[in-house]
This record gives sequence, C-alpha cells and structure tokens, in this order.
Amino acid sequence: MAEPLDKALAERRFDTVLIANRGEIAARIQHACRELGLKTVAICSEADRQASYGKTADSFLCIGPSNAARSYLNQDAILLAAHLTGAGAIHPGYGFLSENAAFSDAVEKAGLVFIGPEASSIATMGDKISAKRAMIAAGVPCVPGPDTSLPDDLASIERIAQEIGYPVIIKAAGGGGGRGMRVVPEADGLHEAIALTREEARQAFGSPALYMEKFLEHPRHIEIQVLCDTHGNAIWLGHRDCSMQRRHQKVVEEAPAPGISSEAIKAVGTVCVEACRQIRYRGVGTFEFLYENGSFYFIEMNTRLQVEHPVTEMTSGIDIAQAQIQVAQGVPLETSQDDVTCTGHSFECRINAEDPDSFLPSVGTITDLALPEGPGIRVDTHIHAGYRVSPYYDSLIAKLIVHAPTRTEAMARMREALAVTRIEGISTNLPLLRALFEDESFARGETDIHYLEQWLQHRRAA
Repeated sequence: MAEPLDKALAERRFDTVLIANRGEIAARIQHACRELGLKTVAICSEADRQASYGKTADSFLCIGPSNAARSYLNQDAILLAAHLTGAGAIHPGYGFLSENAAFSDAVEKAGLVFIGPEASSIATMGDKISAKRAMIAAGVPCVPGPDTSLPDDLASIERIAQEIGYPVIIKAAGGGGGRGMRVVPEADGLHEAIALTREEARQAFGSPALYMEKFLEHPRHIEIQVLCDTHGNAIWLGHRDCSMQRRHQKVVEEAPAPGISSEAIKAVGTVCVEACRQIRYRGVGTFEFLYENGSFYFIEMNTRLQVEHPVTEMTSGIDIAQAQIQVAQGVPLETSQDDVTCTGHSFECRINAEDPDSFLPSVGTITDLALPEGPGIRVDTHIHAGYRVSPYYDSLIAKLIVHAPTRTEAMARMREALAVTRIEGISTNLPLLRALFEDESFARGETDIHYLEQWLQHRRAA
C-alpha cells in the first residue's frame, strides 16, 4: 500500500456525512453514502421541507429560510447542524459552498472532514490567474494571454490586447458559471468592455481583478475528469464533450468527446494528473479545456463533483461519488491508470424547469410524472408527483443519462428516453432536448460552444 502524503489526512474515518446541498445532487450523494454503509444528515431550507431525500436520511434539519444566503450558504448554520447531529464529515455537492476555500478551512478547523480538496487547492484553482500560473508551471497547455491580472492603466491594457491579437476575451479573475466575461472583437470596444466587466466582477465576486486571453472563435468544450487520493495516486477517467451550451450553461454532455484521437486525449490526460501531483490535489476534479484545430487550451479547473459526472461513471464503470467519499476517508485508490478502461458512449440531458422558448424559470407543482426505465438508462432526480418547484434555486430538476455501445446507439436510446419522459404541471425544456437529438449536425458531432445559440436563433427565425 502506498504511503500517505499526509498521515493525518489518511486516517480520518467517519461514519456520518452531512450533505450541505439540495435537489438531485443531495439525493445522489445520499445514495452513494448509503451504499458505503454511512449514515447521512440532510439539511433543508424552509422551501425544501418536503424534500424526498429528507425522509430517507438518518437526520433531517431545517437550517434557515428559503433564501439561499440564509440557509445553504450559511456556514455557521451548517457547522452547527453537523455538531448537533454528530456528523464527522461534510459533503458540499456542487454549487453553493462547494468551491469556497473559507468554508473548507472552517470545516477542517471544526474538526470535521471536508469531502473535497484542501482549502489551499480550492483557493489556487478558484482564482483564474493563479490557476493559469500553476498550470503553466505544470506544463498544461493554456489559452494565449498573460498569467497576471490586468493593470489599471488603459494604455497598458491596450498593448496587452495588441500583443495577444483581437478578438480577445476579458474575464473576472474570481469568476465562474459563465459570469464575468466579455468578448472584445476589435480595439474600439476595449475600454467599455473593461469598465463593464470590472464592475460586474466587483459586484458578483467581490473583486474587480480581470485578466485577458485570446478569444477562440470555434472551440469545443472538453473536460478531463481526475481522481486523486492522499497517497500520491492520481488517475484520469476519460473525457467529456460539454460544447452544447447556452449562455455558458451546459445543456447536454457526452462521453467520450467524439472525433478526438485517443493519443491526443492520453497526452493531455497524463499532463493533468501530473499537475495534480505537483499541487498535491486530493479528491475529484475536472480540468476544462477549449479544443480548436487539434490543440487543447486550459481554461479552468473545477474542484468539486461536476453536474455531468454520470456520463463518466457510465463509460468508466467507476462510481465517482463513492470514490470521492472514500478518498476523504484516507482510502487509497484501488484503480490504477492502466486499469481505467472507458467503454461505450453516454449522453446526459439536463432537464430544467423553464419555458423551452423564453427560458424563463417555471414555478409550480408537478401534477404527474413519468420517467424512463430500462437497460442503459439512468435518471438522477429528487422530484416526484406533488413536488413543488420553488423560485429560489437553480432550475435543474433532473438529469437523464443513457449509455450504449456506440454514439449512434446512445443517441437513439436518448431519443426514446426523452420521448417517454413526461413532467406535467410546470414547463420544462424537454421539447428543446427532443429537437436537439433530431439535429443532423449534432448527430454527426459537428458542434462547438456557439452551436446551440446559433441553432436557437435559426429556430426562432424559421
């Protein structure tokens, strides 16, 4: 057995996990815990008192009002709930506090286990400038542009843009989720873009720091999933294509990414795990790249469980959620890189409670529900007939995942699964998803990160 990098980290066992999240990811984590023989503590806001996963948790506590700032983002309330229930670990899921370095640190200082990376790793990778600097040092290919924040002097910013070459993209150093970024096609729009993005960054992320990169015009969004333990072992679990996006928000994901050679993927995957060893990363993580003209360009690393992790689970055969929990317990990875074999093809559709044309959130009670079943079909959700969709949180209500031997067969399986899925009482994006899986360009794998928005424009004009 490999010697642990940090013996203290490698010996922290726990038998109860507090799930500091809600919705489908709370249900997913609870399922992983129960299969590992762990007890669970579910928390909720006033709006989520009727959550189905609360009924199957060992403890269920309401920690605050419906407003997320006073419940799911209330660090003191979450830590108090862990103390009252005897939880030894906290799983943050995704979103909310999952990539909050201060919360990770507070959990550890409270004598609990944070099921995720160390606070220092979250801080490094959460700041896009420090992340880029760390990746350049580790040999990970990055988008052209300096690894420093932009100066206040506009003349200096103009020189940087000229050196990179237009079009450029301005990004908030502390940004994420598609916010805090602006494309500048030509020099005459630079000053306004800087002013607007600085203010947006200040309001959204608490820091006006910006950086600049070359804007790639027709890239795909490719992800590499990594898994690292506290014994120095690190593996990558194949790759995903998440190019089908609207306003930088993913709609459909698939694994593996079509049309990229195994040699090219292996080269970048190897670099990613070596970077993890260099920064002493632990847990699950995702390296996100733009891919254009045969080259990969690092854009960010997500230091948490991803929404789209199921497509990698389906193709790799590895339960990523369980592995993440076991790593936090100090258990060495049982799988080596040579053991990782990804087979078949998987798609995930994000089902959102929103109008399929305007994309406005849909609020109300689900009056009837029919979800697909059968070989190669998986549904991750927390909803049921009678469930009330509230206006307080993200519109994601379910994830429909399929797996089949080939991409063509997986697309056919997804078409059939979408056809029989029925959610009544609210509006959903199911009509949009059904139409996408009939699109010929998507079927051929001929898409980039701009494809969906262009497709929507043509659809409206028709």
